[in-house]
Amino acid sequence: MMLDRINKGCKNRWARYVLLFLVTFIHSLSSFAQKPVHQQSESSYAQAMANGKAANEAFRRSHQYLLGWLAKADSVSGLIPRNLTQSTCIWNAWDAAADNYPFLVMTASMLDRPIFEGKMREMLATETRLTSRIGRLPDTYSFCKRGFQNDPIDTSQVIFGSAEYMKDGLIPLTEWLGPSPWSERMLGILADLDKLVDVPTQIKSNGLGKHAVVEVGGDLLQVLARMYWQTRNPQWLQWGIQIGDYYLSPDHLPTQALPRLQLRDHGCEIVSGLVELYAVVSVVDPAKKRQWQPYIHEMLDTILAKGRNEQGLFYDEINPVTGEITQKRLADNFGYTLNAFYTVYVIDRVAGYREATLKALGSLSAHYRNHDWENGSADGYADAIEGALNLYLREPVPSAKDWLDSEIKVLWNFQKPDGIIEGWHGDGNFARTSLMYALWKTAGIHVSNWNAGIVYGSVTDKNTVYVTITSPKAWQGKLIFGSNWHTEHMHMPVDYPRINQFQEWFPIEKDKNYTVTIGSKTQTVKGSALIAGFPVQLKPNEVVRLSCSR
Repeated sequence: MMLDRINKGCKNRWARYVLLFLVTFIHSLSSFAQKPVHQQSESSYAQAMANGKAANEAFRRSHQYLLGWLAKADSVSGLIPRNLTQSTCIWNAWDAAADNYPFLVMTASMLDRPIFEGKMREMLATETRLTSRIGRLPDTYSFCKRGFQNDPIDTSQVIFGSAEYMKDGLIPLTEWLGPSPWSERMLGILADLDKLVDVPTQIKSNGLGKHAVVEVGGDLLQVLARMYWQTRNPQWLQWGIQIGDYYLSPDHLPTQALPRLQLRDHGCEIVSGLVELYAVVSVVDPAKKRQWQPYIHEMLDTILAKGRNEQGLFYDEINPVTGEITQKRLADNFGYTLNAFYTVYVIDRVAGYREATLKALGSLSAHYRNHDWENGSADGYADAIEGALNLYLREPVPSAKDWLDSEIKVLWNFQKPDGIIEGWHGDGNFARTSLMYALWKTAGIHVSNWNAGIVYGSVTDKNTVYVTITSPKAWQGKLIFGSNWHTEHMHMPVDYPRINQFQEWFPIEKDKNYTVTIGSKTQTVKGSALIAGFPVQLKPNEVVRLSCSR
């Protein structure tokens, strides 16, 4: 049409030639520009399909874990045992409740809503009724005795179990679900624990060892920081500052006062906890932030100087005063500690803390394929992968991606045909990490009406997420897009890296509009509608392609 108008309307031959040349040239540029975009979308959909296969395996294995452990539940109470070997007769707060049960709940919430609404809620009600010992604080319950395992009460064990249940179990559920019966259970435990202890080092009992006292302090700091964000209850901030003031001082700074500082699970919590509360006061109490800053930096600098190997990973335990490496095995929880470094980098822009993160991530693929993190236990792989995923979200080092895709297969190989992994409470971490991995491969999207045949995956490209979904049988349901969980569920102003969070790979903002394209049909959809669930129908073996752009 344009060429006809030029030929008819332009009388000057040379001018006509120039115009024709320009129009043809511009058209060719346009075609050239469009071709790579089409190729890019084709490549993205192909990658989304591959990601879907990986996510499907992660989801299927997590669901098998759920069914496997439910088959081992006590026939009378419905609670799961601490493990399937020596402790088949008890449910305890710091293992069964903290490390296994929450990820049964998490799995069911994504993959099996009838179990989530049924057995998971029933287990919470039963656990609350049977195990609450001091107010709402839980103690160990015996299926064999049909009562508490210990008599008289060991208060230190109740404190330790309460702190572990909140930090390792109820916090991740709250990060994922937002306000729920599980967050209410946590707030009840926290309120009653506040009546019993201020700074955990005040606990006087042979039942709680020195390392556990430090762990309780770290647990509480993490719980108090996040519960302050979620509720804005000043009680939790004041309590956190009380603990923080104790440790961030010349006499009690962990890297000055402790002859043995664990940088693995059970010890690294104090480092993470102090930094989490530092993140809180950096927003709400600048004067306290200035007071704590030199201690936070000194603690982190000492750990960097004395606690790492040549690839930038942390040893299990060091003497931070002398620099002696007291346990040379490498910590599978390196990511938990690096969360703290990266958070302080975000707050204070200390370049060395980011460089520490990049160094560790960059070393994994070359040096730590199939590394024995925890004496042959699946839990070591689960924790290492979880920590690396959390940091990869912030710093997408290409080789770290290869390592994650490799090591998740090592973890999966531990699972037995009945769904059980190793038969102890650490099995819950298998599902936690598998679900995190799956959400990476789906860009935070999950589906309603899940079944093992649904294969869906995603890949992000700047401001667009590409999604494929298919099923061998006809299916209809919803694609439930991930939101800014740190804002929507926790009311946090910044998504700093932290243990037990669920990563935000393509967060949808509820008040914004998005462009959704399926085939030739494009529509504008409110973010809140995507979070609630975008409806999809599938014919048998049909592959639906969808893109969503900001």
